[in-house]
Amino acid sequence: MSKDVFVFIEQRDNQLEKVGIELLGKARELADALGQNVVAMLLGEKVKDHAEILIKHGADKVIVVEDEMLKEYVTEPYAKAITQIIKEKDPEIVIYGASSIGRDLAPRLAARIHTGLTADCTKLEIDEESKNLMMTRPAFGGNLMATILCEDFRPQMATVRPGVMQALDSDGSRKGEIEEFKVEFDDSDMNVEIKEISKQESQKKDITEAKILVSGGRGIGGPEGFKPLQELADTLEAEISASRASVDSGWITKDHQVGQTGKTVRPELYFAMGISGAIQHVAGMEDSDLIIAVNKDPEAAIFEIADLGVVGDINAVVPKLIESIEREKKIKAEI
Repeated sequence: MSKDVFVFIEQRDNQLEKVGIELLGKARELADALGQNVVAMLLGEKVKDHAEILIKHGADKVIVVEDEMLKEYVTEPYAKAITQIIKEKDPEIVIYGASSIGRDLAPRLAARIHTGLTADCTKLEIDEESKNLMMTRPAFGGNLMATILCEDFRPQMATVRPGVMQALDSDGSRKGEIEEFKVEFDDSDMNVEIKEISKQESQKKDITEAKILVSGGRGIGGPEGFKPLQELADTLEAEISASRASVDSGWITKDHQVGQTGKTVRPELYFAMGISGAIQHVAGMEDSDLIIAVNKDPEAAIFEIADLGVVGDINAVVPKLIESIEREKKIKAEI
């Protein structure tokens, strides 16, 4: 009988990826609703030392597969290992991060195990009556939210976008089991040869990691509208983000997009500049600690969720805001 909620934990360069920790928090919630356990699957070379971290963040058990073939992510050996784990352990639910790795791995596993997969989920819940997993994701370009069930096959599987779920605080008192799972690999399992690993260091922080975001929407008028926003961001040591309208218009790149079809963010401070407040955008930033909105339209929906709203022209408000912040910084420096 299928049992327990499994989470695939990503690691790169022997460092745990944040999305896995986030998914353990949601898995803990789902498992508690089912009266089951949370099991983390950790693959790599010499990764066992990370298992205790996963237990502290909500896992009851960590299944560790270590092999030199797993040092770097390659589809075939990773798919082989997890397929064996799932077939032997028979989990009720398996969730993956909707990262480049998760999006490559999860569909292949669904095909091998003969089950369904709901991709890019923004919400996971247990149905109180059927105890099935309700997997919600944007559909039709983010204009509709679809809730999908996998009633007839197990495990129920989903990928979840980074930043969507809330990680649990580390609890040093938690105890759990660590199981070393043996997979027999051979040369045929490595169906690609890694010639070189090229890494590009980005000077900009990922918007999901930023404590302060200055976000521009259609109301900034054009790509030049991001110049004063960038100045504001620099003043605050913040990052620039955007609504889908700005991205679709070609004013800024996709990696800055916040919303159902972009990234989910939870900064301490979120500036919504010229953003109307469409539900697709709000879904990606409504959990921000403090939301400040500036819009010429007093009826803009963004004001319904903003902690502080300013009705006015961004071109007039932003320079005054920068001036005020710099003046405050100067006063503090002199004290």
